[in-house]
Amino acid sequence: MGRAFAAALCALAIAAVAAVGAPARTAAACRVGQQRPLGNGRVAYGAYVGSRAVAYRSPGRRAVATFGSLNVNGYPTVFGVLGEVVGRGCRPAWYRVQLPVRPNGTTGYVPASAVRLEAVRTRVVVELSRRSLTLFRDGRPVLKTRIAVGTDATPTPTGRFYVNQRLRPSDPRGPYGPAALGISAFSDVLTGWAQGGPIGIHGTNEPWLLGRAVTHGCIRVANAPMERLFRLTPAGTPVTVRR
Repeated sequence: MGRAFAAALCALAIAAVAAVGAPARTAAACRVGQQRPLGNGRVAYGAYVGSRAVAYRSPGRRAVATFGSLNVNGYPTVFGVLGEVVGRGCRPAWYRVQLPVRPNGTTGYVPASAVRLEAVRTRVVVELSRRSLTLFRDGRPVLKTRIAVGTDATPTPTGRFYVNQRLRPSDPRGPYGPAALGISAFSDVLTGWAQGGPIGIHGTNEPWLLGRAVTHGCIRVANAPMERLFRLTPAGTPVTVRR
């Protein structure tokens, strides 16, 4: 298969998660303009774009990018939420979010009125040197599995990302297995690939290569645990990739 097709599949498609609302606030704890982190080891937040959202480097200043309700693949646009800026009435005026753009690690601020906040209780930790992936739910590990990672020439990028797309490949016996998760990371070297060389976590039809550094940067998982990972992992889930 061509590079463009491979990159597109690594970009993947999103699935909706159940809305559970934003954390409660008390007026005594609020100050207009105050910046506060959101999320902890048990819960994180994703922000879904309504009709349009402009991301800024600081609240209302220096636009970084504009996002529609659907991304380039035609799926709902979601950001990983890092924090909030308090407005009047102890309500969030802005959210500080992770952006699914180059360079990796780009963050920005989007108006709270432009997005819908939803909570997730999962997080994924990938340890490249150990060739392992662990899924946590409510702070407890619920799945750990062996993986294949990028080669020295096409390494899997490290950092803090989030699940921004979900996909069911048309051929569950193909190179991407029965399911895949896209994360907000891009290859550090394959900049000429379609959509900028996005990174994904997906199944495989070559399970004998698990435990090795053989991919173009994506993370391969055996098909059975990939099915479970897909079922348990909504968009917005934080993903930490470390050495």
